[in-house]
Amino acid sequence: MIMRFLKRIPAGMMIVPMFLSSIVNTFFPEMLQIGSFTTAVFTSQGSAAILGVQLICMGAQLRIKELLQVVKRGGVLLLSKWLIGALIGIVIGKVFGMAGFLGLTTLAVVSAITNSNGSMYLALNVEYGDEVDQTAMSLLAINDGPFLTLLTLGASGLANVPIVSLIAVIVPILFGMLLGNLDEKLSEFLEPGVGLLLPFVGITLGAGINITNILAGGGPGILLGLMTVCISGPFVVLCDRLLNRRPGYAGWAVSSTAGNAIAVPAVIATVDPAWAQYVEAATTQVAASTVVTAILIPIITAWWAKKYGCPKFPLVGQDFSKAYWKK
Repeated sequence: MIMRFLKRIPAGMMIVPMFLSSIVNTFFPEMLQIGSFTTAVFTSQGSAAILGVQLICMGAQLRIKELLQVVKRGGVLLLSKWLIGALIGIVIGKVFGMAGFLGLTTLAVVSAITNSNGSMYLALNVEYGDEVDQTAMSLLAINDGPFLTLLTLGASGLANVPIVSLIAVIVPILFGMLLGNLDEKLSEFLEPGVGLLLPFVGITLGAGINITNILAGGGPGILLGLMTVCISGPFVVLCDRLLNRRPGYAGWAVSSTAGNAIAVPAVIATVDPAWAQYVEAATTQVAASTVVTAILIPIITAWWAKKYGCPKFPLVGQDFSKAYWKK
């Protein structure tokens, strides 16, 4: 009965646990903070470990010959998401200044749109994509933080990019690849782990979402979420279809605002104090965008994957094993 219900909901194996967890985090934040295994599994504290194990299982399904496809697909998604966010932010900044327009700060726009939720991208591509789509998350880790926002705003401090953090994302995938390519039986053994961990990824994602942030961000925050989905989304999907020659579901999956982006305005202000007066407003607006995109992106991705095809729901005449879909 429960499984039947989850299958009826778009990306339900992730979305339902995520929203249940976000409700608990919003209204009863101390309920699961009792320590030990409970806190580790049912709060955001366990996200790194759970995602790390999922990345190993995912890497075990990837063959060495597919690495170039990972770089190409992930690179197109990464650059298109960054370019559209940078373009929108720069235009708003040049025309309206740092304060932005309609209460929406330029800092919030760049922080929200240039970042994407890698965990959500991975979860959605476990549901609808293939191993190459999933492993592309290692490249998308670059935009999960302040680096591209700093680059866009032309601020200083680019030499302090945490390269080690990026390597740390790739290591579990490479370890899984090593196991899977050395022994096909190990690859088969680890394959169920990718889907099995999906509800727990949803739980840890939801544990970092506070629903009241929509109210705190107000109209500008909701507007920012809609801009992220409705403006950046179609552009990234277009690039995914034209350059990657894919149906576009991965483009939608990456068109969210990362939870880590909430901290980006404060980081920017430490590098360039001129932005300090806008940090408070930008932070609440980015938080609202995170929640809005967490609601809309899974629904849109699921609809798009079924309408235009994906490995799980191929259309008549589509064969995702053919080279056409892997160019």
